[in-house]
Amino acid sequence: MSKRDLKKYLSELSKEQLEEQLVELYDKFKEVKVYYNFVFNPNERNLVKDAKLKIANEYFPIRGKRPKMRRSTAQKFIKHFITLGVDSFIIVDVMLYNIEIAQTLSSERQINSEAFYKSMLTSYEQAISFMIEKGILEEFRSRVVAIKEESITQNWMNKYEFNAIVERFDY
Repeated sequence: MSKRDLKKYLSELSKEQLEEQLVELYDKFKEVKVYYNFVFNPNERNLVKDAKLKIANEYFPIRGKRPKMRRSTAQKFIKHFITLGVDSFIIVDVMLYNIEIAQTLSSERQINSEAFYKSMLTSYEQAISFMIEKGILEEFRSRVVAIKEESITQNWMNKYEFNAIVERFDY
């Protein structure tokens, strides 16, 4: 069904029928429930706190296990925040936090996984692209540069790529 067909169908329904369908969607689909819960109670602070806690747990597990270092954990939160329409500044904060916490782990122990460094570079590129798209790069410049500098300080295998990304938008 196209968007046009959907609009036509919805316009033919009475207010009561529309309400009934929305309640049914709310009951049937978790995503709809999450969306409406956020719309009516946009407690972004708790969402961010929860996201950062779970991301940190990927690198510094609360229980004595080895760190899993999965980039996908942060990506799920970021995608979820974008879907909900969370403020762009908050989304970027989580994006950069993911890289910063990974760098904290990397400063404490040697990481020999090439995939780790590649995924952090990908996260960095995505964060920069998102900031440019939203026009908020300047507000996060210090953190962006700090991440690049830390990749050089820690001698990451892809430190030159981090540097090249910053040089593209540096004046």
